[in-house]
Amino acid sequence: MWSPGEEVAKLAYFGLYALQHRGQESAGIAVSDGDRIVVYKDMGLVAQVFDEAALSTLRGYIAVGHCRYSTSGASTWENAQPTFRSTPVTSLALGHNGNLINTLELAAIASGGNGERGGAGQRATTDTDVLTALFADPRMPSVEDSALATLPLVRGAYSLVFMDEHTLYAARDPQGFRPLVLGQLARGWVVASETAALDIVGASFVREIEPGELVTIDERGVRSRRFARPHPSGCLFEYVYLARPDTAIAGRSVHATRVQVGRMLAAEHPVEADLVIPVPESGTPAAIGYAQASGIPYGQGLVKNSYVGRTFIQPSQTIRQRGIRLKLNPLREVIAGQRVVVVDDSIVRGNTQQALVAMLREAGAAEVHVRISSPPVAWPCFYGIDFATRAELIAGGSSVEEIRDSIGADSLGFISLEGLTEATTIPAARLCRACFDGQYPIPVAEAERGKHLLEITPPVLS
Repeated sequence: MWSPGEEVAKLAYFGLYALQHRGQESAGIAVSDGDRIVVYKDMGLVAQVFDEAALSTLRGYIAVGHCRYSTSGASTWENAQPTFRSTPVTSLALGHNGNLINTLELAAIASGGNGERGGAGQRATTDTDVLTALFADPRMPSVEDSALATLPLVRGAYSLVFMDEHTLYAARDPQGFRPLVLGQLARGWVVASETAALDIVGASFVREIEPGELVTIDERGVRSRRFARPHPSGCLFEYVYLARPDTAIAGRSVHATRVQVGRMLAAEHPVEADLVIPVPESGTPAAIGYAQASGIPYGQGLVKNSYVGRTFIQPSQTIRQRGIRLKLNPLREVIAGQRVVVVDDSIVRGNTQQALVAMLREAGAAEVHVRISSPPVAWPCFYGIDFATRAELIAGGSSVEEIRDSIGADSLGFISLEGLTEATTIPAARLCRACFDGQYPIPVAEAERGKHLLEITPPVLS
């Protein structure tokens, strides 16, 4: 955010709090007072990393905040964001949501491997490091010039917020894989991954950052530059799981989309049953829609522990065997003797659903019918979701009936790809559906070959 007169670090903290679901490994905030940039980051959840004392040290009027979910580079403090580079000319802090597929090519440019560009003499272990080095190129007249020279070379998914000492920038890849929105405060501007974060900090939604657009924000206001022609391919999985239900994407409420998916799921996969229950929280809207359309009563059959996310303390063998109960526990008096329809958002490897079905049967369910509000996830994602390889995805090599047998359900139904797409009200040609149909909007051969090479042989950007 860019907001003179506001406590931008605290606002950024609450904005990140609203986006905690997008990454739980590390969190950080960078702030500039016009003279220097200070970065504070650590491993853990937003509320674990920051307290009043830490936020009080971050004084300024420009802030960039980030909570990380790693798709490139290890989950370590060194890879926490915002990333930071300092040169004799400027300093730069950057936060990145997405995953690049030509990182090795960009690293060669950043390290001066082609004799054209040079970085800051540091090692790069993530695609974000490489971008930061290129944007902070001291040979370029300004950060904006560096960004405009670099962004046309970048391939993959990226929604970026970055800043130098005086200016806030935001950029979105030409496909617009990941969401990015602009909001206005009484005394400034905010850019965020979701509209829900704008709501939390009291900003009014202005518009989405367009695919292929670089936005510059300073005392002169908001300016826009195009660095590439847009080829919209927004991520369909955002509607299934990633985005908060109280967020809007392309003008469409995510909650409304998920409820409509549930209605369509009931039409596509009806069943005689006594009760519809969700797997909370991501399965709840679709379960509501399924109950509405089917006429089967809706109920709460599973209780979720809201405080279980990623943990640094590994459970004991005894607890590990109980796996799913760390997060979910059945209400036996609701489930016992009932023919249950349990609605979840997706099946990736199948382990969770297998444990869930077993738990519901143990709680006394007479029948367990699983309904999934996405099509089978059969292909890996190279654009910012850390799915398993195709060999590890249960739908990569198994039929629906084989998956049903594997998880132990009485029946199994997935929403069709056409049904899910229709519920978003966005044409299929403007969506990335690659994890469901294997049709990648941009080539991924290099991503398959070099996704983890930076971790093995990090280039020196000098």
